[in-house]
Amino acid sequence: MTRVFYASTLFGAMTLAAAIDAGRFGPRRERRLLVVSCNTAIPEIATALHETPAFAALRSRFDEIRSWNEVIAPLHPSDWRPRALEVPLLSRLVAAYLGLDGPPSELVCESIAVPPARAIAGLLRDCPITVYADGLMSYGPTRDPLPLEISCRLSRLLHLDLVPGLAPLLLREYGVPAEPVPDEAFTCVVRQVADLPEVGGALEEDLAGTPMILGQYLSALEVLTAEEEAGLHADMLAGLAARGHTRVIFKPHPGAGPARPRALRRAAEELGVRLVVVDETVPAEVCFAVLRPALVVSCFSTGLATARRFFGLPVATVGCELLLERLTPYENSNRVPATVVDATVPRLERDGTLHEPGLPPKRLGGLVEAVGYCMQSAAHPGLREAAERHIAEFGVQRYFKRRRLAALDLLPPEPEPDPAPEPSPVRGGVLRRLRRRFSS
Repeated sequence: MTRVFYASTLFGAMTLAAAIDAGRFGPRRERRLLVVSCNTAIPEIATALHETPAFAALRSRFDEIRSWNEVIAPLHPSDWRPRALEVPLLSRLVAAYLGLDGPPSELVCESIAVPPARAIAGLLRDCPITVYADGLMSYGPTRDPLPLEISCRLSRLLHLDLVPGLAPLLLREYGVPAEPVPDEAFTCVVRQVADLPEVGGALEEDLAGTPMILGQYLSALEVLTAEEEAGLHADMLAGLAARGHTRVIFKPHPGAGPARPRALRRAAEELGVRLVVVDETVPAEVCFAVLRPALVVSCFSTGLATARRFFGLPVATVGCELLLERLTPYENSNRVPATVVDATVPRLERDGTLHEPGLPPKRLGGLVEAVGYCMQSAAHPGLREAAERHIAEFGVQRYFKRRRLAALDLLPPEPEPDPAPEPSPVRGGVLRRLRRRFSS
């Protein structure tokens, strides 16, 4: 028998390794096959997951590795999905390529609602499916409805406990139980990656304590323009410079491309700040473990949650309010991660000041459930009461769109205008005398 795992990022592969080490898949009595994919805009020029230096620390958990990009080349993994009439034939071809002599004992994958995971799940049939969560997205609702052929096979959701006390919404509508991966297992995997000479050992020792900016790829997702995203990074850099830092680390996102560091270098030169760019294949968590940055800044990266939760580092956000305004449609799966960060992480201003979030921590669960209901009301009708309570207490915040609230009949009633005050007797008498004078 073969257990098939799927991963597209180092963060996902480290999460898988932590779950394996924690015994979430039982003893190693069967073949473990890892299917990897590169989902960047131009995967042909990117470094494949299993070819990055950091993957060497994870390799021993798996018996074999196959590339999904090679299976479907020249098509892009994020775009291609088989047509219904092709599934029987392609299922046999994919099984042969993966060396399967029957259905897998289990399929373990991320981001089940979209390709490539959805395509793989549709081709590897007749087996249970375990989903492991991709960072903060586990706290949001399932992006798209799943076909019965997939939803009926879902057995559990594995996730990192990034926000203690907050329960995942992902796959809840299918009755899938959520199971956290132990913190210690994940941090142990990070240390193993950091101990590699070509990963943690390649980081400059004198960078210890240097603040860090975590890049994302918001323009690639067409949430912001490239200029706007560069502006966000420049604001982060300016805020750190205003706090007295003359050296800043920039960790670009693997899918962002080379233009981001170039644009930020120009901003750093204008501010008199030395910008150190870390290789994109080095996981952010390795930087946290080795360098212990004085402050980690990003927009709504999951790295903000891992830095604070697993490494006890101070974090700050820039640009969440803009992102919450720009995310379209309202069901965009980045909405809950942006909401969680905006509601829990201090905001860094260009003048270096930090503003604490205004939402009481104990109200975060209600906020996430309210946003989740507004995103996917049909899938989560039981969350309506939570949405009503939150909006009644806090009003229409930036986490909600008035048009969406109106469509769901959640807009709070408009306050009645105050009645016009009655004129005083003295004033009324003066007005009458003036009218008589000018009329005569």
